[in-house]
Amino acid sequence: MKRLSVILILLSVYFLHSQGILTNNKMSGAAYCSQKKINSTNITMLEKANIPHSFDVLDYKVNLDIYSCFLSPYPKTFNASVIITLRADSSLSFITLNATSTSLQIDSVRLAGASFTHSSNILKVFLDKTYNPGDTLRVRINYKHKDISDGAVYVSGGFFFTDCEPEGARKWLPCWDKPSDKATLDLTAKTPGTVKLGSNGRLADSTKSGDTITYHWVSRDPVATYLMVVSAKVNYNLDIVYWKNPSTGENIPFRFYYNSGENPSSLEPKVIAMVGRYSELFGIHPFEKNGFATLNSQFSWGGMENQTLTSLCPNCWEENLISHEFAHQWFGDMITCATWADIFLNEGFATYAEALWYEYTSGYSGYKSAINSNASSYIGGNPGWAIYNASWVTATPDVNTLFNTPITYDKGACVLHMLRYTLGDSVFFAGIKAYTSDPTLRLKSATIEDFKNVMSTVAKQDLSWFFDSWIKQANHPAYANKYFITSLGSGYWNAGLLISQTQTNTPFHPMPVEITFTFASGADTTVRVFNSVNNQQFTFRFTRQPLTVVFDPNDNIVIKSASLSSMTAGAALNSPQNSSTIATLNPQFSWTAINGATAYNLQVATDEVFTAIIKNDSNITSASSQAGPLDDNKTYFWRVRAKVSGQYTAFSETWKFATNTTTRVTNFTAARDYSLEQNYPNPFNPTTVFRFSIPAESVVTLTIYNELGQVVSTLVDGNLSAGTHAIEWNAQSFVSGVYFYKLTAGSFTAVKKLLLMK
Repeated sequence: MKRLSVILILLSVYFLHSQGILTNNKMSGAAYCSQKKINSTNITMLEKANIPHSFDVLDYKVNLDIYSCFLSPYPKTFNASVIITLRADSSLSFITLNATSTSLQIDSVRLAGASFTHSSNILKVFLDKTYNPGDTLRVRINYKHKDISDGAVYVSGGFFFTDCEPEGARKWLPCWDKPSDKATLDLTAKTPGTVKLGSNGRLADSTKSGDTITYHWVSRDPVATYLMVVSAKVNYNLDIVYWKNPSTGENIPFRFYYNSGENPSSLEPKVIAMVGRYSELFGIHPFEKNGFATLNSQFSWGGMENQTLTSLCPNCWEENLISHEFAHQWFGDMITCATWADIFLNEGFATYAEALWYEYTSGYSGYKSAINSNASSYIGGNPGWAIYNASWVTATPDVNTLFNTPITYDKGACVLHMLRYTLGDSVFFAGIKAYTSDPTLRLKSATIEDFKNVMSTVAKQDLSWFFDSWIKQANHPAYANKYFITSLGSGYWNAGLLISQTQTNTPFHPMPVEITFTFASGADTTVRVFNSVNNQQFTFRFTRQPLTVVFDPNDNIVIKSASLSSMTAGAALNSPQNSSTIATLNPQFSWTAINGATAYNLQVATDEVFTAIIKNDSNITSASSQAGPLDDNKTYFWRVRAKVSGQYTAFSETWKFATNTTTRVTNFTAARDYSLEQNYPNPFNPTTVFRFSIPAESVVTLTIYNELGQVVSTLVDGNLSAGTHAIEWNAQSFVSGVYFYKLTAGSFTAVKKLLLMK
């Protein structure tokens, strides 16, 4: 999807590279693709007619007489007819179709059509009787295309082609022009004998009579109306190569239509390799034929992924463009976005597939370079709206919004990369195959919710937290993290990270996070934790001296801003803070004079987003604050929570402090309950992290057992300080199966189950 002139491409190379749109010094397929509607001079706004739909179109049988379109002065007018086979979903006495009034003249209706009205781009066909739900009927419509440039039918100098995305099919064909309503296509077209013509599906036959040739194309598989295409030219060159389907042994033809002076021969074997690779990743190539056709200068943008016949700009046999457009045959064509609100399922996937093709040809570094380029383009051009907007389900947005490159393409690809990082390769790609092979979606249409549900099933977890953050919310997290390294003596060190998100233009984004520790000796250690709440602190104990703490060392959370600074151990929760933003749920202390005497008064920020709970016992259950000064030399307890949009969040952990009038220093120590969390990830392969909290220094053991109750590994056996601890287990040398882990700390014992899947 795709409009950018070749001249603009050449003039914009430096700018695009600086914005991350160029990868490996070439225009990305996504950049080619997105420019069609953004830079269009023929289409400025989409028609927003939301007409009732009480039927399901099963087939369009189209007959075109475009012979005169190839003769000077190359008029755009032609005679045509369409027989629409449909099934009634409710009681029908008429049907309504999309038919752009400025482009189409309706002459008559036949078969089940008795009469019609045509105004305001809506064709209303009155039927010969009332049809009951489940009835099948056929309506014939005879019509003409007017001699008009409409951004859907292009005619010039021996060329005739259509281009219909997102709602342009209604300009050359009366139809129900919504992406979810897919139907088979049977197309017959009459042209001069010197013309080659391609369309969707397979070439059933072509017959020549005198100087006239009649092409008959039939699509076995249903096609969305915006993906129906005709591409034809006088003296078109045509190469046909074959890919052997490994499942059926069938030889699938790939047709390459090209202009004089072009030579796609170097790309043809790459396309065949691409079919094989994408079939491995996404499931076997689904169609009976495929192909590409370069057009003329009227098609000045990159490409359009019409089902089984992709349109390309002149001489645009570019590998990265083709890797993008061809991926659409799975994501957009085989499974089509149900509404334009679900465009991520088309463009986010195709852009991500570009990176996957780089991974295949150049290794992971090539893949990550492409993803980083997408991230840079998004960050540099983010307009501040979400990938998914519910209002777009019924009201298609203007094309500059729908096909916005940073959001629809670049952020979409980055989100899929981060989902892959979150789930791991095996689960992620298993989920993609489950999605493309789901019988309720394959060769049909899908919503983002459908995709989320499939991925959640495969991942064995509800992924709403991920999709709600990255798909349904605008913008991205801004991290302002702090780390500490503390010597405990006797050869022990604590190192930790406080993860804080400070953005105000989007909610908190939960994410799995990698943390790398470097040491004075020995190899680095990388742990993975799940950052589930804001201002979450993770503490780790080591028997060698840590030197640095690195947040997200591989930059897998690719769309973010992040800073990292040092702090004193425990300072984030144990020292007075000056911040009053919701991002730092920390109290601040003030020293006030009450009745002429110095006293302590615990205060919280005054911006109405915090609630403080102060009690002089550890059993804090009340939702009210203790007001007034605090007594000297006494222990108190506190915790905080946020109020967002009138709703309170969960409380923070409970902490205690002691007042001291002499030093005026708060002396904090942790006062949490004992707890053992479920390991993450689970299932896992080969590493997982155990996280637990202890309220006081304790002798701790953390032991792994097999299903027979035998100890297979002891991860901790010794004295640990109060706080939250995270321990990684690398089970590379263990067999797949169910294991148990047991934490003992003081009188506390807890056991949980985990699953190793290799």
